[in-house]
Amino acid sequence: MTEKDNLPQFYIRPVVLNRDAHAALTISESPVRFTFAAKAQTVVIVSVEFFDACRQFPIIFTRTGDGRIVPLALMGLENDENLFVDQQGNWLGAYIPAYIRRYPFITTDGADGQAVVCFDEAFDGFNREGGTPLFENGEPGPKMKEIIGFLDDYFIRMKETEKLGAFLAENGLLRQIDARANLADGRRYALNGMLVVDEPRLAQLLDADIVRLFRGGLLGLIQAHLISLRNLGVLIDRKAGKTS
Repeated sequence: MTEKDNLPQFYIRPVVLNRDAHAALTISESPVRFTFAAKAQTVVIVSVEFFDACRQFPIIFTRTGDGRIVPLALMGLENDENLFVDQQGNWLGAYIPAYIRRYPFITTDGADGQAVVCFDEAFDGFNREGGTPLFENGEPGPKMKEIIGFLDDYFIRMKETEKLGAFLAENGLLRQIDARANLADGRRYALNGMLVVDEPRLAQLLDADIVRLFRGGLLGLIQAHLISLRNLGVLIDRKAGKTS
């Protein structure tokens, strides 16, 4: 995941949402334009998304600066490219990753350890008049309650996904691969340093570990990841001007 100045991907001016300071804040109900994600070559995905995402994107893994293993949806063949967003900001695929759908809202840890809702002031869909109010009579309105529910569920799914990354790392089940894409018009692209599950090593796990994977819901995620790697061909087709 690309971050600038330690800010989460996409977020430019995140601030804590405050019911007093932002009592009059509204959000537009116009169709979302995904221009903010137009340069996102990858985006983090969480466990519950694997089965939808594997039909459209290659799912790969990366190691973060603090050593965690995180799954990513790969959406482009080169830096600053998302082949699923057109020039008008329309989303071109059947599935939109939750990280993208979550924007412009996000949660962070508060001083008391509780999750705090924040939003990106740079998002152009916020207004002071018109649109749907986030608060009504000082309390979260229906729209805000829906957003909070989504954020809470996303946080839970993130914790579930961390279990997968930890298991893969602890058992040495990841290997690094490079991929090459050669288009008919002569353009060439390289994807280097991607982490994927090492199938031969997976097959060598003890039966007890396989059962633990299955019962913990992680084996299905691994299978979805492996299936998704065929979608590298989808990216190549899109890069070549197709929309398969």
